Amino acid sequence: MSLRSSRPITFDAVYRGVLLTAATCVFLVVALIVYETAKGSEMSIRAFGWSFLTTTEWDPVAGRFGAVPYIYGTLVTSAIALLLAVPVGIGSAIFLAELAHRHVGGVVSFVMELLAAIPSIVYGIWGFFVLAPFLRVYIEPWLIQNFGYLPLFSGTPFGIGILNAGIILAIMVIPTIISISREVLMATPRSFREASLALGATRSEAIAVVLDAARPGILGSIILALGRALGETMAVTMVIGNTNRITGSILSPGATMASIIANEFTEATEALYLSALVEIALVLFAITIVVNALARILVRWATGGRREIAG
Repeated sequence: MSLRSSRPITFDAVYRGVLLTAATCVFLVVALIVYETAKGSEMSIRAFGWSFLTTTEWDPVAGRFGAVPYIYGTLVTSAIALLLAVPVGIGSAIFLAELAHRHVGGVVSFVMELLAAIPSIVYGIWGFFVLAPFLRVYIEPWLIQNFGYLPLFSGTPFGIGILNAGIILAIMVIPTIISISREVLMATPRSFREASLALGATRSEAIAVVLDAARPGILGSIILALGRALGETMAVTMVIGNTNRITGSILSPGATMASIIANEFTEATEALYLSALVEIALVLFAITIVVNALARILVRWATGGRREIAG
């Protein structure tokens, strides 16, 4: 009798130990990434200190490096991507979860999964050969003609630049927003809709009630999309222009932290040059952590800590 009763306890202890080990591996992986990037950037940190984060000069020949142009490019392209992707992504998720016919929803879901499965290099090729000429001939001249008095839309229509990279990133993160938001909306209890309709609410008002209940999960999908936008490399490298100049116009070429690493890593023959690129990676990692932490705080503030549905 005592042997039988001890078996479930032993199994539970082993099961708990296995799961604890799996969860601990996540922290170990993050710790190893931080250790290796910090160790690799040690020479650059000693040479430049905090000025690495405040200067714009990037001159491998003279041995002077500053990350400001790439931090600026990363944040601006990610902001453009979210500005374009969030309305489309959430609107599509609402349509698929609440309004679409089952067959239509299946087709749209298939296309959405297809977009998520396309390799980023394909997006880069499409952005270079299709989107860039379209922006250069139609969109950017129109923006300059009508809004050129604003620094944001001033300059020459190149087609290649920050706007192109932001649009490519938006297309790449839309499937993430749609997929997670749709699942969260569909997981919302049906009683929410039925109670709203029973009280005399219209269809749109009932959807608004569901959206409020699903808000933590929807904000979580936006956080994941932001994380992908911050770190996307190849597609952005092909369409952003790769220059270390900072201008106020989104039509100008630029660069991101990921693109500068991809472009110059094979050319970094000097130890200090290579260390500066590794420090760029360390800064990108730190920015990702800070942005995700701020986003989590925003989610808790917007939802009052409510996590019943998701998030």
